[in-house]
Amino acid sequence: MDPLARLAAEPERAALFLDVDGVLAPIVQRPEDARVPDATRACLRELAGRYALVACVTGRPGEVAREMVGVDGLTYVGEHGLELDRRAGEWASRIHAFARGYGWQFLEEKPLSSAFHYRRVADPEAARLALERIASDALGEGFRTRWGRFVLEVLPPVDVNKGTAVRALLAESNLRRALYAGDDTTDLDGFAALDGLEVAVRVAIVSSEGPSALGERADLLVGSPDAFVELLSQL
Repeated sequence: MDPLARLAAEPERAALFLDVDGVLAPIVQRPEDARVPDATRACLRELAGRYALVACVTGRPGEVAREMVGVDGLTYVGEHGLELDRRAGEWASRIHAFARGYGWQFLEEKPLSSAFHYRRVADPEAARLALERIASDALGEGFRTRWGRFVLEVLPPVDVNKGTAVRALLAESNLRRALYAGDDTTDLDGFAALDGLEVAVRVAIVSSEGPSALGERADLLVGSPDAFVELLSQL
């Protein structure tokens, strides 16, 4: 029996971990315009009623993701797992002050971190060079940085990522079977968190912007959020 079929055969023993942007919701120019399609919501409601755990593990704040996905019965973990670590809040005000100092046009201030977006700038290459200098400054201040799809994030210096969030939720629920779906570099940590499980399925939603390493690490590849919903419907 293939891993997907094994998950579907005993959903009460399995977890589904899902990124939001690029997985449940298509990537759009303005992050605030992203939405989860109604058909995807309907599928998630059905899965939440059968699987032991269905969790959205996202870079967005958890409450923002909850409103965006709009499905009760799911677990929402935001800011790449930072919301699960109390130490992260000790750094938030310093990170916000640091980020505001650059006057970046598309700055997103999250409760625990800051994100410099550059998808909509006129010259992405020049913006990337400017952000590399900001990243260097951030490291000099003792913060951590992380690059994603047209974004630089400035983060607290704590050992937290999507993988630590997945491992914590698996340990809490005592589950040994799981699927993780992602589309970006940060999801590699989520993939790694499934290592050693009884059943593990890693799904990459591939695109021209996504990292090649994600596809190389995945068990299954799909080409869009719409195609991923079709896969979810098999579970």
